[in-house]
Amino acid sequence: MTGTSAVVIPELPNVLSLLADSLRGTVAGNFLNSWENLFFSLFIAAMLVLAAILVSRKHEMVPGRLQNAMEILVEGLDGLVCGILGRKDGRKYLPFLGTLFIYILFMNLCGLIPFMKSATSGWSTTAALALCVFFYVNYTAVRKLGFIGYLDHLAGRPRGIMAVTAILPLMMFVLHTFSELIRPVTLSLRLRSNVWGDDVLMAVFAGFGLKGFPLLFFNTLLALLSAIVQAIVFLLLSTIYFALVLNHDDEVPAGVK
Repeated sequence: MTGTSAVVIPELPNVLSLLADSLRGTVAGNFLNSWENLFFSLFIAAMLVLAAILVSRKHEMVPGRLQNAMEILVEGLDGLVCGILGRKDGRKYLPFLGTLFIYILFMNLCGLIPFMKSATSGWSTTAALALCVFFYVNYTAVRKLGFIGYLDHLAGRPRGIMAVTAILPLMMFVLHTFSELIRPVTLSLRLRSNVWGDDVLMAVFAGFGLKGFPLLFFNTLLALLSAIVQAIVFLLLSTIYFALVLNHDDEVPAGVK
């Protein structure tokens, strides 16, 4: 008689998982297990709000370490976003895109702290972030281009003979619509899979004990680099999605500007 056994994926313990284990079988324990990622994402949000309040309250001409670090981060994000969207649109969407980057970055880094966890290792968190980008981008597209202009954008902007051949514009419309719908899936899975994979590797190497310490140390450095890179990738892709719907000045007919 043969049976199948479930594959147990190793995971480093965190404060909530340890607390949930001590309350195993209770309503509170099940609640902590179910909403673990939400707790850590809210914790990071609270810490970022607190840091923003401290920096804004103690704003000085000669910045301290915290203020200096925040200013360097904001200036870097401003240069990156404005370099893609232009200064006018870049400054308009920088608060959303910059907040998104900082939030994701610190959620990624949170998993490198002992007894903490990266909320971005769960698909529920990354899917929510990707859906925010999806709805904001499409809202921006409809608001800028109008509903008919947005449909024209999805159809590939058929002009001339392409406009009278219904097959090609229809094919482009289907392809572009599918591309728009698949973006939040790929955007969220890319971030979740990379962060989750780093967490699993750290748990595996930690399970080796002292023998695995060199591998754990090396993997922690890679996970640190990956946490930064994945936040940048999410920011760049989100910014590009905005650029694709904002850079349509050439579509405005002459004399209409």
